[in-house]
Amino acid sequence: MDRLGNYDVIVIGAGHAGIEAAHAAAVLGARTAVFTLTLDMIGNMPCNPSIGGTAKGHLVREVDALGGLMGLAADATFLQSRMLNRGKGPAVHSLRVQTDRARYHTWMKHALEKTPNLDIHQAEITGLDIEGGRVRGVLTNLNGYYGCRAVVIATGTALGGRIFVGDAAYDGGPDGTHAATALTRCLVEHGFPLRRFKTGTPARVHRRSIDFARLERQPGDADESLQPFSFLTRQPMHNKVDCYITYTNPETHRVILDNIHRSPLYGGSIQGVGPRYCPSIEDKVMRFRDKERHPVFVEPCGEDTEEMYLQGLSSSLPEAVQNAMYRTIKGFEHLEIMRPAYAIEYDCVDPTSLYPTLESKVVGGVYGAGQFNGTSGYEEAAAQGLLAGLNAARRALGKDELVLARHTSYLGTLVDDLVTKGVLDPYRMMTSRSEYRLSLRQDNADERLTPVGRAYGLVDDARWAVFCRDKNIKEAEIKRLETTKVPLAALRAAALAAGLPTETLGESGGTAAELLRRPGVTYELVAAVIGRGADVTPAMALRIETEIRYAGYIAREQRAIKEVQRHENVAIPAGFDYAALHTVTLEAREKLQAIRPRTLAQAGRIPGVSPSDVAQLSLAVLRCQKEEQT
Repeated sequence: MDRLGNYDVIVIGAGHAGIEAAHAAAVLGARTAVFTLTLDMIGNMPCNPSIGGTAKGHLVREVDALGGLMGLAADATFLQSRMLNRGKGPAVHSLRVQTDRARYHTWMKHALEKTPNLDIHQAEITGLDIEGGRVRGVLTNLNGYYGCRAVVIATGTALGGRIFVGDAAYDGGPDGTHAATALTRCLVEHGFPLRRFKTGTPARVHRRSIDFARLERQPGDADESLQPFSFLTRQPMHNKVDCYITYTNPETHRVILDNIHRSPLYGGSIQGVGPRYCPSIEDKVMRFRDKERHPVFVEPCGEDTEEMYLQGLSSSLPEAVQNAMYRTIKGFEHLEIMRPAYAIEYDCVDPTSLYPTLESKVVGGVYGAGQFNGTSGYEEAAAQGLLAGLNAARRALGKDELVLARHTSYLGTLVDDLVTKGVLDPYRMMTSRSEYRLSLRQDNADERLTPVGRAYGLVDDARWAVFCRDKNIKEAEIKRLETTKVPLAALRAAALAAGLPTETLGESGGTAAELLRRPGVTYELVAAVIGRGADVTPAMALRIETEIRYAGYIAREQRAIKEVQRHENVAIPAGFDYAALHTVTLEAREKLQAIRPRTLAQAGRIPGVSPSDVAQLSLAVLRCQKEEQT
């Protein structure tokens, strides 16, 4: 075994989690290496060629606000952009873009290559060197050894990966890569609690074989309304492609049901638990027998390829059955499959074995991120990767680590859910998972998290300058709106000129801010009377409008957050003896002992721990604190 180098942080895997972990660690000044099975799969999109979506768009904005790469990459390589949930309140507005798959990979690979303090290696990590309960290094399939102080495991679906297409099954990772099986054996030997999860992906098909005239066109938003993911992106944005939608039908479902015994999902070959919120077409048909159709979204994989992605048709059926099934769908009568759909089983860890820093409780210095932690989705992976990489680097450099409370971010909510509640199936972020949605909007991610990124060393001077400038512009404009009077007659005239109704404008004038709280009054309408504020962009205008209109609701939510923070600020001693806490139920003691929460608030979120259990725990912690003081 040749010793080939020493690093502060080693990242295993260069998917969306590994990229952000490696970049964050290197930016913090830690000497970092990222290992990948092949350099040609850095930033690969093995599933849908898109970034963002409901709640996922929030995570991308948070990654960007903290100094990460995903938002910049998505802006640089997008093909079509849409803001989802526009018909609902601003708390759930979420950006989603179709992305050029090949260009995204190229952009991310080059970004890592340009990152100081970061080395990139093509090799499989086959084992961890663990001594005295801490990681000391990693071993490769090329008989190499690299020493390190911390490791981030971001293996995606390659760890113990097994592919299923009908009765064909073989060890492998996504897109023809090989499975990483040796590392699984090493982790099991050292006591990591692993389980099997499953995911899948639809077929990729040839554009020429689709009859687009029979499909419904789905254009992107108007170019003038497009918003970027990154708070740094300032250049104009333009949609380049259309997407389309079609539907399955009873004949499609008949083909599936006639061949359901050939699906490894129902034949017993697949043991892993699949995603609840992104089921295969077989699952949809079996579980929702009353539905006559399911939507199929037809999405391009890039500008320089004829491959199209069939969102909503994930399957593990044999290729011949896939052909028959797809060709029953309107517009797909002559469909040509280029890459058949498949299911993949993989190994992941029980996330309750992680601290809120994403460090393992089993072996010190080992951090988990992405699908290794039991999540699904590029965005969830990237967000965890950034946090894991930051904390691995700060631990290696002897600095305090970052724990994000759930009221600070969707990332904080995601991690708290994982390490406190655990998962029974691949976890997907949704806006409904956060109790603070109005405060955790995607448009204010920079104000929530860029100061955190700056304090922990991820936000450089250029990004900080942009943040401070935008914050000053917003604050100055809100102050102007709060002090500038708008006559009702002028507002009515502006509404009539814009072809807008005037019935909801009220019976009197007022300040611009007061008028913005009235139904039907927008920033653009008010600006038609008093002019736009200096350097106020359309996106900034919408943000200002939201903050003024919902100020009362936001203030109420902030009061609730402060109440919760009282318990968040009560730390439980690291060595607290839960077994001796006889005033709580046995179930609560067992759960508390397993999770070992850091605060009273986290203890209260553990399933099986009741409010009365938390009250008794609070008294016990208070006694401990008094004993320590005396």
